[in-house]
Amino acid sequence: MSVDIDITGLPQERIVFGPSPLAELGAALHVLSEPGHHPGLHGWATKTAAGLKPDLLCRMSEAEFLWRSTRSDILLPNRPMPPATLAEELDEVDGLDDETYVEAALEINTSGCTLRCGGGRSPLVDDAARDAALERASARGPRQLDFAQHLLKDPATVRAWIRRLFEDCDDAFFAEVWQRVRPQLAADAREKTELLRRKGLADALKAVSPTVTLEEDARGRRINVDKLTHGRTEATQPGVDPGVTFVPSAFGWPHLVVQHAPGWRPVVEYPVSTPQLRSGPGTSELMEKRLMALAHPVRIRLCWALARAPYTTSELAKSFGITAPEVSRHLKTLREAGMLTTQRHGKYVQHQLDVTVVARLGSDFLESILR
Repeated sequence: MSVDIDITGLPQERIVFGPSPLAELGAALHVLSEPGHHPGLHGWATKTAAGLKPDLLCRMSEAEFLWRSTRSDILLPNRPMPPATLAEELDEVDGLDDETYVEAALEINTSGCTLRCGGGRSPLVDDAARDAALERASARGPRQLDFAQHLLKDPATVRAWIRRLFEDCDDAFFAEVWQRVRPQLAADAREKTELLRRKGLADALKAVSPTVTLEEDARGRRINVDKLTHGRTEATQPGVDPGVTFVPSAFGWPHLVVQHAPGWRPVVEYPVSTPQLRSGPGTSELMEKRLMALAHPVRIRLCWALARAPYTTSELAKSFGITAPEVSRHLKTLREAGMLTTQRHGKYVQHQLDVTVVARLGSDFLESILR
């Protein structure tokens, strides 16, 4: 399984490397929402969250579906070289039309298929797409449902609210973060750009990650990103500036984010450093249960989805194209191995992978399901 970016006929100069303050803010917000994904940043997340005002924390919680389980397209650059400042990138986001913005904001990704509202129809004008968007939001909980309802009713007001939230995050913690990490990210981008110029695309991709490769055959030329999901996009699309943008991130590991939605410039956000994971003790019997639980391809794919966000059994069944009883059997195996947490939200029962448990099984597996 992988995400492919078709670059057939694309000039090499259209492949660029550059840091993005908006993408890095999105990565930092994700760390604050899911510190278990980032054991090397646990101290930063704890300290930062403790220093934030309650009102800002509350507003971040209301909008966290934009960055928690999957990164919304509005948090990634959509032009060849990202601007140098957060304000400039936010200005570019403001330039998106309401239908594009709302569809991207309400995107929910589980199995790797882009579940955009109503299969491409805008929930602002299509009742079926609107109902589908609200149903998915409802499964995420009352806060996300309330947010989605307000966004669909009054997109201009909610868009301004989101921009103000990002600006307040910048004032509260991100400006200091960006000042600290930008030199490292800019240096990495320059290094990859020079490697691309001197040795070619294959070597530059290998330096990004061993899981990013160049494939060439009779079908054309593609950048292949190894992930536990399927996806495909093209570097040349009507109405989109041709090319691919690679964005280094100091907050990214173990994630490798690929923007591959139709109508959006392909973007790969990659980590520039890998923290060391600490192993923890466990009984031999428990370890055996966990390894056996992972000995099935469907359960591995379920882990991929459940590592990102909580999902109901019916959501997983619909997303993976299998029956709800079959999903329940796989979830039972994972739960008995101590790898799942379960919470009830009204009529919905949501399951989520315990990433801290998975981290103790090994960094290779953790990285593969969170990539």
